[in-house]
Amino acid sequence: MKKIQILGTGCLKCKKLAEEAEAAAKALGIAYEIEKVTNINDIIGFGVMATPSLAIDGKVVLVGRVASAEEIKKFLV
Repeated sequence: MKKIQILGTGCLKCKKLAEEAEAAAKALGIAYEIEKVTNINDIIGFGVMATPSLAIDGKVVLVGRVASAEEIKKFLV
């Protein structure tokens, strides 16, 4: 199971990134869990200084922008 973490305070861009990540996982047919990391200290703990960001299985793969589902698929395979 892939752990998809959305790092952000809950803004519209963060929500959009979560939607795109979920769409990517569903399109690939993989088992996944989405966690929204909203605590600023936890986000900084990832070494991220810009949100929204995306981490897969604890590794940051995207910082400071919303990616499309097609782009996120590359990180999930």
